[in-house]
Amino acid sequence: MPRLSGGRTVLELSLSTGIAVVLSLLLQFLIVQPGISEPGNAPEALAVLGSTLLLLLLLVPPALGKRIGNGGLRLIGVWTALTTLTTLLLAMPLQRTRFYYGGASVDNGFRLQYMNRMAENLVPADMNYADIAPYYPWGWFWLGGRFANLIGWEGWAAYKPYALMWLAVVVVLAFTLWSLVIPREQALLAALVTMLTGMRHGLMEPYAWPSAALLAPIAVLTWYALSTRERAPRGVLLGVGIFVGLTAMTYTLNFGFAVLVTVVMAAVIGATRVARGAAVGRTVWELFLRLVPIGVVSGLLALVVWAPFLLAGGLSESSAAQHYLPAGSAYLPLPFTEFSTFGLLCLCGLVWLILRATSSSLAAALLTVTVTVYVWFGLSTLALVAETTLLAFRLRMILECVLVVAGVIGLVELLHRLRGRVPGRYLPRLTALSVVLAVTGALSVAQYQLNTGLDSRVREAYEDYYPTGHNAYGARNPDEPNAWLDELISTISGMTGRNPQRNVVLSTNYKLKSFEPYWMFQQETPHYANPLGKYEQRAEEIERWADATDSAELARLLRDSPFRAPDVFVLRHRQEAGGPSNDDDTAEDSNPPVGKLSLTLKRDVFPAQPNVLNYRVLFDAALFRGPEFTTREVGPYTVVVR
Repeated sequence: MPRLSGGRTVLELSLSTGIAVVLSLLLQFLIVQPGISEPGNAPEALAVLGSTLLLLLLLVPPALGKRIGNGGLRLIGVWTALTTLTTLLLAMPLQRTRFYYGGASVDNGFRLQYMNRMAENLVPADMNYADIAPYYPWGWFWLGGRFANLIGWEGWAAYKPYALMWLAVVVVLAFTLWSLVIPREQALLAALVTMLTGMRHGLMEPYAWPSAALLAPIAVLTWYALSTRERAPRGVLLGVGIFVGLTAMTYTLNFGFAVLVTVVMAAVIGATRVARGAAVGRTVWELFLRLVPIGVVSGLLALVVWAPFLLAGGLSESSAAQHYLPAGSAYLPLPFTEFSTFGLLCLCGLVWLILRATSSSLAAALLTVTVTVYVWFGLSTLALVAETTLLAFRLRMILECVLVVAGVIGLVELLHRLRGRVPGRYLPRLTALSVVLAVTGALSVAQYQLNTGLDSRVREAYEDYYPTGHNAYGARNPDEPNAWLDELISTISGMTGRNPQRNVVLSTNYKLKSFEPYWMFQQETPHYANPLGKYEQRAEEIERWADATDSAELARLLRDSPFRAPDVFVLRHRQEAGGPSNDDDTAEDSNPPVGKLSLTLKRDVFPAQPNVLNYRVLFDAALFRGPEFTTREVGPYTVVVR
């Protein structure tokens, strides 16, 4: 089934990745040079104009019958155009900010923290806690750390160009992988709609997006490898194993789903053979022999990331990572019911999958992935009985990737049928109509995302504070807690005289973790906490410290703590009316009474939504007046160093 040889595939994957990396970074550099003022619509206008021209350049030649083929220059042209299109659309709105989409808000704070950690640590380490094995897969972030080192930037600052670069790389990889199972011209369309799906969902998790976007063509190859009655295609089995293993190194949920899809495919293929008269035992054995290399290769790669955590006994510790049930997990995703261009394309895909499932192995494979997504949703709901979930909403982007690619394949088949029945004099009009619909359809999805879908994420990228205490507009409002980040960082540095990585910090302003590689005594939320870090026990330990009767007892408790105790405390002190707001780093009533210092912690309240409850722990200010402590006030905060 593969339309390219193994050697050719590896060569194209390598060359396309190299071109996408270099070109995307170069384009990002050029995009920021004009310094177009923000806020405004000029960057988006330029992005739309450039995208329109690039879409025409990509779509008109194939529509006129010019095949892409395997020619080197044409392939380089396609890779260049796809990279330019992706980078232009996604980098232009961010041209005056150093932040990526979402700024440093919510989950991005943890992503920046992990990038900072990996930029400072050649040996993978936990993003938050000192001296424990990492929990969240570090593959993507470790490479990001090396990228930050290469360009000489701090991890948080390197996150934006690194993430945008990956979004471009994924599109060219999608083109090459789809070229293995469908003609080049259809693979080009598949890559384009994959990019559009990424604009809707994938770009907010750029470390998860590669495995999500590329799972569909890999699933088709998996179906072929398991179903062919000829000699086992070792190269394909090896490739599938490598993909599944790399998925385990970057995003655990997609790894679990990829494993389930593979097993379901084997079960469907086996059941079909048995129904046609094949012996059960022989069928099971043949499929098992083909699953083994996938499992061995993927397992070995997974252990590169997971072995330290497993050896440290991580599986025996409880985790709150899956304690999250947003509406997107409670309700089944039905993108084909959306009244939009994208929804219509998904509907076309669903219809094609159902109509062609028994006559096309491609449709059968993609339909299996689609059904498995809904199976995962059902299992996630059932998991509530065990007081957890499978974070099913994260699979929406996989589902949409499958449906939109199926949609373009179905429409291409329909177009071919029409060409065979329409009189010759109407063929040019049919060609023009197909190009116009393709270009306008792609633009409608892209423009909606630029104008509406990504608006809040772009706003956060411009309004969130840098570690300098200013945002991308150069604004600084001392009434906002994060306006004091620069002074907090410089005060900690001056008071400790130590490199940030030598400090353990307990802070009520959790943004500090996003910009400096401090070891934090406590993670901001239990859902991002490493199970080996023992979040609940640490919270209890903090409350014991707050109950100390005097400074000497607090010092003793810190010395005797089962955990590496904080060297630095960053707590809120009493502010009179007009002081900094309570946003970002505080509980609902964070302004402590006179003589008290407050620290905000979070408690897991799953299955409630929101799934965390903020609460405060109050310390007597007198606890830090002993000879073991040095204090200094910074805006609304008191910094304590021991």
